[in-house]
Parts: sequence; structure tokens; C-alpha cells
Amino acid sequence: MPIPRHDIICTSKELIATDTYEIRFSRPESWTFVPGQFVLLDVPAPDDQTDIQTRAYSIASTPDERDIRLAVKLKTGGRSSTWIERTLAVGSHATMQGPFGNFVLPQVSHKPYLFLATGAGVAPFRPQILELLSRDEPHTIDLVFGVRTRDELFWLDEFERLARDHDRFSFHPTLTRGDDLWTGHRGRVQTLVPGIVPDVPQRTLYACGNPDMTKEVKPLALQQWGIPKQDLHIEGFI
Repeated sequence: MPIPRHDIICTSKELIATDTYEIRFSRPESWTFVPGQFVLLDVPAPDDQTDIQTRAYSIASTPDERDIRLAVKLKTGGRSSTWIERTLAVGSHATMQGPFGNFVLPQVSHKPYLFLATGAGVAPFRPQILELLSRDEPHTIDLVFGVRTRDELFWLDEFERLARDHDRFSFHPTLTRGDDLWTGHRGRVQTLVPGIVPDVPQRTLYACGNPDMTKEVKPLALQQWGIPKQDLHIEGFI
């Protein structure tokens, strides 16, 4: 059965951090998804609009929000980055397929959660954390969000507000190249885990972000942190 294709319209395009855009599209009628899934967008070549390739983006909005929200990290010379910077604007039409993917939460939580993200890899965790906080469950939730510099962090206000409003959610931003004014965590997300989350063997772990991080997290989680394989969920991308 062919996968449905949807015509969507860009409703917002905002540079929210160094080389990172938040883009919103209109949602097709009756279209829905599960937090943690992704969509494919048709992306034309810079100089040939008939040359189409697809690019995958995690959905950063919740199923209850009006628009489809994406976080896109630009890559110099990349097809999608060029399209976003040169062509895509509010009112532009695009073609979408999806949702896809099994990087989703269990229907019932039995353990506390640990989310590890780098860059735009935090996108699927926004709706997942919001869903978990809406559930009547006692489990704690920790998000460790790593980038290189302060200018690359985004959605700080929302995550910090959620941490203030919900005792069971803790937010841990970290920088690998923090300047002298930075007073938060320093280092890669995977190196900080044992110090931030002492009960890591009891956690359900989700990791999403650059492949160097996700490849390193898998053996750490299984061999050093003592997380059972069924409680480990990893999604890497460039």
C-alpha cells in the first residue's frame, strides 16, 4: 500500500540558535502521530526543482498542537540546508510523508526516564516529555541536552519552566566549549550521566543526536551502566 503524501504549508521559520531553525508546517486534516516519530520531506536540489530527495526530521510538536514543528540543524552545503535558507518561506508549500518510526514511549511507564540529546536530537524528546508529564505517574524524568556553545542551545525557556513546574522533571544543559560565563555542566552528555543520574541502571534510556554520541552510548549503557537491552532506545542522525 503506497504511503500517503501530504501537501503542507510553512507557517513559521525562525532561527532559534546558531545554525538551527525551528520550522512549523500546517497539519493535514485528521493527520496524527505518536511522540518520537518522524516525517520525510521532499527536498529539491538547489538548481533543479525536479530533482527531489527526501530528508527525515523528528516531530517536535505534540499531537495536540496545531502545527507540525521541526528543529533543523543546518549543514554547510547540504541540500536541505540550502533549500531552507534560500527557498523555504512562510507560505511555501512542501510535500510530506509519514509519520514513521518506533522511537516511541511505552504505553505504561514502569521505570524513571533518562533522555540524552545533542543538537536537534532533542526534538523528539519535547513531545515525549510533555506526554509523560501529562500522565498520572510518579516516575522521574531527566533530560541531558548537549551542544558545543551557549549560542547553540534552544528551547531553554520551555525546558526550564517545565523543570520549575514539575518536581519530577530535571533539565541538565551541558556545553563542550562553554565560555567563562557558563556556570552549568561542561562535557559530553554521555560522560556526565553517572554524576547526574546515580540510579542510571534503573532508568529507561532514550538517546538521540549525532552518531558519535549515540554509538558511544550503546556500549556504555549495556556494559557499564547496567541498563537492560529492552530499556535502551537509540536514534542517531547527522
